[in-house]
Amino acid sequence: MVAARITVNGKETPIAPAAPHTTTLDFLRDRGLTGSKEGCAEGECGACSILVARPGVNKPTDWVAVNACLVPVAALDGQEVITSEGLATPGEPGTPATLHPVQQEMAVRGGSQCGYCTPGFICSMAAEYYRPGRCGQTTSDEAVENAAGAEHAAEHGEDGDHEHGPNGFDLHSLSGNLCRCTGYRPIRDAAYAVGEPEEQDPLAQRREQAPPEPAQTEYTQGEATFLRKSTLAETLELLRERPDAVVVAGSTDYGVEVNIRSRREQLVVAIDRLPELRELRVESDHIEIGAAVTLTEIERRLDGSVPLLAELFPQFASRLIRNSGTLGGNLGTGSPIGDSPPVLLALEAQLVLADVDGERVVPLAEYFTGYRQTVRRPGELIRAVRIPLPLSPTVAFHKIAKRRFDDISSVAVAFALDIQDGIVRKARIGLGGVAATPLRALAVEAALEGQPWTAETAEAASRLLEAEGTPMSDHRASAAYRSAMLGQSLLKLHAETTEAVSS
Repeated sequence: MVAARITVNGKETPIAPAAPHTTTLDFLRDRGLTGSKEGCAEGECGACSILVARPGVNKPTDWVAVNACLVPVAALDGQEVITSEGLATPGEPGTPATLHPVQQEMAVRGGSQCGYCTPGFICSMAAEYYRPGRCGQTTSDEAVENAAGAEHAAEHGEDGDHEHGPNGFDLHSLSGNLCRCTGYRPIRDAAYAVGEPEEQDPLAQRREQAPPEPAQTEYTQGEATFLRKSTLAETLELLRERPDAVVVAGSTDYGVEVNIRSRREQLVVAIDRLPELRELRVESDHIEIGAAVTLTEIERRLDGSVPLLAELFPQFASRLIRNSGTLGGNLGTGSPIGDSPPVLLALEAQLVLADVDGERVVPLAEYFTGYRQTVRRPGELIRAVRIPLPLSPTVAFHKIAKRRFDDISSVAVAFALDIQDGIVRKARIGLGGVAATPLRALAVEAALEGQPWTAETAEAASRLLEAEGTPMSDHRASAAYRSAMLGQSLLKLHAETTEAVSS
């Protein structure tokens, strides 16, 4: 087997002798590429972000920004990485390098002060800069002026979008990057000032060729091993033999354990590039989403066709996390505060579980059995998530958290209602953060179905919803607050839907 290697800024380098648990951030910094920084070691600040060449949605390759502090460098075996140092164009001997357009705009518009977070912002901005479909027709200064006008209008309740620039730049691409000294106005100005990549831009041209094929990896140092098999069948055989193996996809959860809790495993098995887990299909009666398709890929490939998922994605962590995280990983942890389970419960999703003996389909409502416990057997993987069609037309996802974005929810509520002629024909409600497991609000669903969608119905059902689950008090919220938010979420849904009808 070929020795594990990674291409960084166009130069191939062996991963050895790094330990299998070594993060990409530590690997890069140990080799003098210190632009990426460790700020939080949890994927929340973005100071560590880098670019990775991944299979594209609209082009053969997308440049995707990820948290280098979370991804094991062994997971990038055979892959291409660009750091903030690799964006500039080197000059001739004795002459300075030419800044990348994103770097140039950040410099001239005052987007950097202490500089600690700047390289991470640069890489996240560069990923958005190269996003296919991003377009704008205004000059740099016009873009900044237009953005200021849109922000002013939004602050005063007028029409305006201050989170998308006239140049097509989506500020949500920076939702995982934090700055504590410059302030975000000049950073936003820099983002809204960048134009289109030039034709001779090598990173823009690189999008037209396919990314590297996933490498079959067997990387061992000492007593620890990082493995990636070529097929799902090989992976399932391995897991039958080694049920103690830790399975990772985007590593957004495992990476935190490595950094914060010094987790060290003897065997880690990567499933993120298995072809059988990377499919997304729309059939006549369901949508099937492979467990290893990233959240960003799902968002862009479905393009709003599942409205409840479309409401979920902007509130699910940050773009950096969504670029690596998967539905399979979010469900595999069994966490009661994951953002996707309430939504998928409301969508009546099913899970396709696979092991060497075959597959079985389990309704998500029957998947969770206790705190971080599920029906998944040793050696069994989530292969795909199935969402039945047709979809209920009235949907909403309410996430109550201390921050608007990039935060863990205190309470999450997902609604999927079918209202015909003013009567609730069908109701599905998923809850998170109010019990040891995500759960369906079955009593509330039953109370709504067959009833008129009126303020009186909503008020009565909201009192039932307040009593759902067994919420606890912790540093995020009290039990009483969680219960109150459940009831208010249903009243909010009724107010929003009746306003939409009356308007």
